[in-house]
Order: sequence, then C-alpha cells, then structure tokens
Amino acid sequence: MRYSPEALTAFVETVDSGSFSAAARRLRKSQSTISTAIANLEADLGVTLFDRTSRQPVLTAEGQRVLSYVQAILAASERLDELAVALSSETEARLAFVLSDTLHPDVLEELMVQFDRRFPHTEFECLVGEDDDVIDLLQKGRAQVGLIEARESYPTDIGHTRLPMQTHMAIYVSPDHPLTAQTSVEWDQLHTWRELRLNTYLENRPTPARGPVWSAPNYLMLMSMAAQGFGWCVLPCALVEEFSRSAPLTMLTLPGWPIAVSIDLLWNKSAPPGAAGSWVKAYLQQVSA
Repeated sequence: MRYSPEALTAFVETVDSGSFSAAARRLRKSQSTISTAIANLEADLGVTLFDRTSRQPVLTAEGQRVLSYVQAILAASERLDELAVALSSETEARLAFVLSDTLHPDVLEELMVQFDRRFPHTEFECLVGEDDDVIDLLQKGRAQVGLIEARESYPTDIGHTRLPMQTHMAIYVSPDHPLTAQTSVEWDQLHTWRELRLNTYLENRPTPARGPVWSAPNYLMLMSMAAQGFGWCVLPCALVEEFSRSAPLTMLTLPGWPIAVSIDLLWNKSAPPGAAGSWVKAYLQQVSA
C-alpha cells in the first residue's frame, strides 16, 4: 500500500475523536506520533487535511473528500484480514477472553462448557476488566476478545458489535446501612452518603463526584466494600444475586432504577481472532440472557 495504514488510522481517529491528543489517547500513542503520521499522509496526498488555525483541528474540504476513501480502505483491509483468518482455519494455541462482571454467570459457564467440547487443546484464559481497561488489553494483544458495557464509539482499531443481551444494574447498600430505613431515596439524598464508584486503571477523566467517594477497578471489589457498609454502589444485579449469601446487600428504591445496560463484544482489528476466538464471537452473538 502506498499510504501507511498507521497514518490512515491516525487520520480517521483524529476526525472521530476531535483532536490529535484525543486520538493519541485512544490509540495509545504519543501526540507527536499522531501529528507526524497525519503530516506524512498530507505530504503523500499533496493536500492539507486539517485546518490547524483553530484550537481543535477542523477538516478541510479536501480532507472531507479524502475521509470517505480512507474509511473504505480501512474497512476493506479489515474484511481482508478476517477472510485470511477464516481461510487459514488456524486454531489458536491460546485464547484470552476479557469480560466484565456485568456478564451473567450462566452465560460464561455455558460458553466454557461449549468451548471445551470444540477446542479441548486450546488454552483458555478469563480476565476481568471494565471500560477502558478492556480496550487497552485488546490493543496490547493481551486479550483477543472482550466484553464491555456498551458505548457510542471506540478507537478505530477496535472492532465491535452489540450483543443480543442486556444486564441490569441497581443501587445497593449493606442491610444495616441507614439508607435502608427509607422507603424511597432521591438522588440528592444519596449523594450525602459515600459513593463506591468504578474507576478503572486507565480512566482519563473520571466524572466529578457530588459527594464523598471511594473507588475500585472492578465490580466484585466494590460489592465487597458495599457489603462491609462503606457506602452505596451501582452494581450488576446478576453479580449480587450470585454472591448474595456471602455478601448480602439491599437494593435501594430510586426513580428509574434498576436500569438495563447493553453489552458490546470487542476485538482487535489489527489481529483478528482465529478459529477459537471467532467461535466465541459467534456464540455470544447468538446467545441471550
């Protein structure tokens, strides 16, 4: 290819995220690397893609026309990679699957049963991660397939699809927490008590808190903290139900809660999963919970 795939990806990511710095964060590269890649692409094309006179880069008319072509090139390259994997029919010696605690345990249990039958000689590793940590593990090649609470957009190098399942989230406290004495709770009341909040290792801009906060990188740890009475917490209902005996919690009644949360399946476009990973993707796209 005449044009660097990395430069094409940097270009599309900058457009999608709105700035060179945001593109660098999403692609786990330095801002200078992104800026240089786009400058080289502009030199190769002989056009200016961004107007850099304002605070944030703005697509030029030429950049707008180039964008659709670059998106088509990257999409075709992704399909070609997937076809190559399918034609080779190679089964990975090892598959790492990173999942959220929001996944219903019954789904994971049946997946492992079926996986063992089909790929008895493939090493299978389950990792637990949430939000940006899942994306980071995929980008680094530490995991091949991942699950995440659905979001509107992902880095250009991350493939994604919405699964036909949802998880339910509710607000919990320990049975002896003072909030359990109230029949219903309003948000303003809730924020006068300590919140136990999910905060992943790679969280760049955590949402400002309205009250006192403790945090942890996964829901299981937050659930343990809530069971010990340290505060209130948003947790997956299925996780609380699974550990209800060892960590009893009480669901609070708030307007609009519990809520349903969609789940997305992710993979790294640059290193598409092999036969085992592709089977996991297909299985999760068919199952519902």
